[in-house]
Amino acid sequence: MTDPRLTPLAQTLPATVPFVGPEAQERARSAPFIARLGANESVFGPSPKAVAAMAKAAGAVWQYGDPESHDLRHALAAHHGVGPENIMPGEGIDGLLGYVVRLLVAPGHAIVTSEGAYPTFNYHVAGFGGMLHKVPYRGDHEDPEALLACAQKTDAALIYLANPDNPMGSWHEAGVIEDMIARLPAGCMLILDEAYAEFAPQSALPAVNAALPNVIRMRTFSKGYGMAGARIGYAIGEPGFIQAFNKIRNHFGLSRIAQAGALAALEDQDYLAQVIAQVAAARDRIALIAKENGLTPLSSATNFVAIDCGRDGAYARAVLDGLITEGIFVRMPAIAPQDRCIRVSCGTPADLDALARALPRALEAAG
Repeated sequence: MTDPRLTPLAQTLPATVPFVGPEAQERARSAPFIARLGANESVFGPSPKAVAAMAKAAGAVWQYGDPESHDLRHALAAHHGVGPENIMPGEGIDGLLGYVVRLLVAPGHAIVTSEGAYPTFNYHVAGFGGMLHKVPYRGDHEDPEALLACAQKTDAALIYLANPDNPMGSWHEAGVIEDMIARLPAGCMLILDEAYAEFAPQSALPAVNAALPNVIRMRTFSKGYGMAGARIGYAIGEPGFIQAFNKIRNHFGLSRIAQAGALAALEDQDYLAQVIAQVAAARDRIALIAKENGLTPLSSATNFVAIDCGRDGAYARAVLDGLITEGIFVRMPAIAPQDRCIRVSCGTPADLDALARALPRALEAAG
């Protein structure tokens, strides 16, 4: 028997998982978490109408999902005031990022992102041989000026920017993003990751202009719509580039259940409004808990709050480990100086009661 004949590129890559899931941590600690506040899921769940639609679709799960996602594409187009030719559903933003990278990145191509930004994008770039160039955050915000300068210098094919940002929860106003788009270098496309758009102030979201050939916008049903486990998101872009997805995408990647749930969730904007209100209340409660323990919550336009622990990354890691010991699943940024923070997803009142009890003990254990 011979070993698999991995490509030379694949042989150079580490066999890593970008995120250690809470399930793996529960297995390691031989106990379930009391509160699951680390993955920026929506503990408030999907619309009951979406649950009913998915339950109904389950009976027909022997059928493949519509490879064109016709009904969902048309509903999303109407929702955003664009044409269905401007919409491409996919297996969450993670899957869509992989498709964009596959379309635009060849070995050696320069790609620009922020140091410490969403790591799954980097994972895709490495998998296709791109050369990542990273710029630091500025004031806990991704830095559009530095991203543009780096793209110009390296002749980058892609810039990745999340607005609002993960892991810090910060955001830029729409005018800043529009100015950045206007100054993109020739031949460079901006991936604008708007996973947390439903929680952001309207002033942070540029008007949708699906005619721009150098911008691809990403949205998801994983956050506000509470369907992270269904793995469904969508891209908004210029028709020619949207059509290019059909060259390489998994045409049967979206199940009938996921499509039915997303369509029903989109139609239930009243429920989404309730979730947004619950998230806002939870952000306030997390901020209060942080302040009561002498920590500093950062302003957030997402469904999580980054909490400044006041020291360095080693101390924040000790606080995080203490919370995990107490049964509270949270995460933290990986790169200094953002790693002085822990990141707490919004939860139910019971979840946050558990956080309030656990945090003083975690701080005491951290010294």
